[in-house]
Amino acid sequence: MTLDKKSPCKVNLILNILGKRADGFHELETLMHPVAACDDLSFARVPRGLHLTCNDPQLPVDGGNLVHRAATSFLQATEIRDGVRIHLEKKLPLAAGLGGGSANAAITLLGLNEIFGKPLTTQALNRIAASLGSDIPFFLQPRPALATGRGEQVQSLDFFPALRGSSILLIHPGFGISTAWAYQTLTRFPAALNGIPGRAQKLVSLLQTSDLNNAGAQFYNSLEAPALEKYPILALYQEFLREQGAAVSLMSGSGSTTFAIFDTATAAESALEKFKAKFGSQGWTTIVPMEG
Repeated sequence: MTLDKKSPCKVNLILNILGKRADGFHELETLMHPVAACDDLSFARVPRGLHLTCNDPQLPVDGGNLVHRAATSFLQATEIRDGVRIHLEKKLPLAAGLGGGSANAAITLLGLNEIFGKPLTTQALNRIAASLGSDIPFFLQPRPALATGRGEQVQSLDFFPALRGSSILLIHPGFGISTAWAYQTLTRFPAALNGIPGRAQKLVSLLQTSDLNNAGAQFYNSLEAPALEKYPILALYQEFLREQGAAVSLMSGSGSTTFAIFDTATAAESALEKFKAKFGSQGWTTIVPMEG
């Protein structure tokens, strides 16, 4: 039996960094929203061993891949002696700020827990996820979430009325941005490194009680400070998309993906057509509905 699962991505509607912690991580508050642009994962039980394959030759298929590490951690935690075969069909761009690798790890934990009869509780899965990476616990659940700490403390939220009926356009420019570089470079931008607490909760409240145009001014990403300085094309993308009617245009995570939210799919499609006419068709783009 083979189990097939979708591995979605996310955007950060706000990423507010609150300073560097003593443990080397950054304290932050972020509002993450799932996006139904996905990689595909398939799982099958085998007599022994851990066998990972991937369609993208850029990705390792050993312990350098989060899927492999998640599977290893799961098998160790459960003391399961059977093996597993996993195939990752990578469709999302790499180093994109969309959490694709984190989602792959989380979906691996969920997939293995399913095919082995759910030996681990939700709490146990969350502990493994948090040990593997800050964004991974978010992808164990399907809803928007407010994440705090270094991102591993996840509070699930209902979908937002302000986003109901809207569509999101994702644009990856064809180059990635290193997360480590983005955080390290923040030291040159003290206002972005030491944000004002409470901004994420304010955005949550607006998305729950107001409309997207009112909430739009509160969307924010601390990591844009270094990224847009080094890659000014991303700022041009945002300006152009706002000119085409986007209620919001922002970089997701550490980049380099730009996202823009439009009231309708038709408006998003029109903006993408004009974007390609101006900037060309290189890179990766997609439009999906925002569940609200």
